[in-house]
Amino acid sequence: MNTGQPPTEELMDLAARYRESLRHAVYLMRSLDAEADLSTAQVSTLNMVADAPARVSDIARNGGVKVPSATEQIIRLEAAGLVSRGQDHRDARVVLVSLTQAGREAVDKANRRRNALLAGQLAKLAEADRETIGRAIPAMDKLNRSLSGQPDPGPGPRVAQAVPK
Repeated sequence: MNTGQPPTEELMDLAARYRESLRHAVYLMRSLDAEADLSTAQVSTLNMVADAPARVSDIARNGGVKVPSATEQIIRLEAAGLVSRGQDHRDARVVLVSLTQAGREAVDKANRRRNALLAGQLAKLAEADRETIGRAIPAMDKLNRSLSGQPDPGPGPRVAQAVPK
């Protein structure tokens, strides 16, 4: 909730530390995908349409790119048989991107690979550190939803959809 007051120095420091941690996490995720079949951007795009078809403009916004760049990515994924494009039955001007069965299999494989790599590193941490990370995830998800403009669904495990998996 915005109180109208400028953020405190403590909040500014926390924001900077959180942002820096996210920046490093993005770099690490990209490095995990360096030897993979799909690039980080491709996996991200596939994850964005994994639950439901998405507009190209939403994919672009969530990917932090312009619509032409997202369109190029989608064309490549479509050529590989991983996504399909179709019209929105509510608005024929809107292009919706959906996963194909091959796309579902590819993104599931990529996510399992990523999860296995991360789980291997988590196993090296002390149990207390793993518990701390587990307890922090709901608050991080809540902040991510807030940043993306999504409503807070209340208690329970949820993952912010705008954040690439």
